[in-house]
Amino acid sequence: MEKKAILIGDSKKFMVKAVVKGLEAEGYEVIGVNPEPDLIKATTGRTPLYIMYLEDPVPGDVMEVLRELIDTDHIMLFLIGSNNEFDSAFEVIPEAKITRKFERPLNVKMLASAMNDLVFHSLLDSTSEKKKILVVDDDGVMLRTIKEWLSIKYEVYIANSGMNAITFLANNKVDLILLDYMMPVVSGPQVFAMLRNDPMTKSIPVMFLTAKSDKTSVLKVAALKPEKYLLKSMPPPELVQQINDFFEGRS
Repeated sequence: MEKKAILIGDSKKFMVKAVVKGLEAEGYEVIGVNPEPDLIKATTGRTPLYIMYLEDPVPGDVMEVLRELIDTDHIMLFLIGSNNEFDSAFEVIPEAKITRKFERPLNVKMLASAMNDLVFHSLLDSTSEKKKILVVDDDGVMLRTIKEWLSIKYEVYIANSGMNAITFLANNKVDLILLDYMMPVVSGPQVFAMLRNDPMTKSIPVMFLTAKSDKTSVLKVAALKPEKYLLKSMPPPELVQQINDFFEGRS
């Protein structure tokens, strides 16, 4: 797998040039593209790695093109920007479909490391064959952490509330849901009941994520009869292995 990425941003801007220089120092060939829909469409097939350097205002027409490429060409999209710019981008592309976001000021080595994880594991060529997992948790740090653990092998989407998960599932299919047990407004068990009462989602396997390991809490989770329940305190390799074992057992 070639270390090649498409960077979308104003090529005249100092910070965009700095990102190009930093990635080239990490061994990447960087194809610079100005943020224009037709220019971005012309890059199709050159590499699955795309980086969007966001600036205010975030161009909606550009984000529409990128959303289409995510859905049809299975590109991996990294965003660089501010929280306000991320919010604008997520109005067009659901955050669950973004591979990863990086706030400015950017640590280019961290960006390159995240890209290396995908390149070195040779997963970009088979994205469409990867199992799809939706992680639902109101804790943003936990969402990002689990996504990083699982993205090496799986296509991972995230939702920060039960209702966002329900909305996402109305238009997207997944192979497994990792569902936080304790969430505000709509709890994990309530989301689970909604999923089981909907013909479109009732057959999707669900595993509960819980921070509580006492006997009473575990029995409450087990009584709902999910596929499994996973403790958030699990070491990353153990949690990932639980997911691997689940899919291997169904193959």
